[in-house]
Amino acid sequence: MAKVLKIREMTLGAGKPKICIPITGKNETELREEVSVVKTVCCDIVEWRVDHFEEIDDVEKVKETLGELKILLGRIPILFTCRTKQEGGEKEISAEDYINLYREVIGTGNADLVDVEMMLGEEVCSTLLECAHNNNVYVVMSSHDFEKTPDKETLVERFRSMQEQGADVPKIAVMPHNAGDVITLLAATNEFTEKYADRPVISMSMGWLGSISRISGEFFGSALTFGAAKHVSAPGQLSVSDVNYILKVLHNTDNE
Repeated sequence: MAKVLKIREMTLGAGKPKICIPITGKNETELREEVSVVKTVCCDIVEWRVDHFEEIDDVEKVKETLGELKILLGRIPILFTCRTKQEGGEKEISAEDYINLYREVIGTGNADLVDVEMMLGEEVCSTLLECAHNNNVYVVMSSHDFEKTPDKETLVERFRSMQEQGADVPKIAVMPHNAGDVITLLAATNEFTEKYADRPVISMSMGWLGSISRISGEFFGSALTFGAAKHVSAPGQLSVSDVNYILKVLHNTDNE
């Protein structure tokens, strides 16, 4: 059984899948509006997609805004993510600037987790893993393919590589072209979690075809799913209210 992570009041990898709400505001006003919506729904963690932030190149402003978000969100943990253009995000950024941004953010202590993209290479990943772990920050190492779903063996090896590099939470998201692709993603997640994983895992198949993976992933080993409170941040993302409702039905409980 995969080891769990205790992140403030949240235990990732045990019980129902945890629900993460992405916030994508372009400025502080939009972010505050999104947070006000987040606080009216049931979620476990918030992801700040800083690549949508207009002042992302001002690292001091990013740190200041992150501090404000921490205060506004209170007990809710924060996952800090700069999604690059290559992985479906909004930001073209050099490896040097990416490392600098993450180092500065990690140093504030205001992010509970950071998302580091595997495809940036082992040097970038190892640098940021060391920095994060030295500051008691967890790392979600991610891989996104918006074009296709690789074969099961490739996906399993990708998960294993993330774990071997020291990622606290390996994450893979892929684009399906048919139902078989969705099954491939779920089968790869299941194989990795059953045979190799010693930590929580996140996986999802994107788009309309893949939406089933967002609410059934727990049966195959995925510990977290994403739900939109105001704006979706990826194709096929369901509303947080729908995710909560479906998980309640699946678990046959009236709790949260």
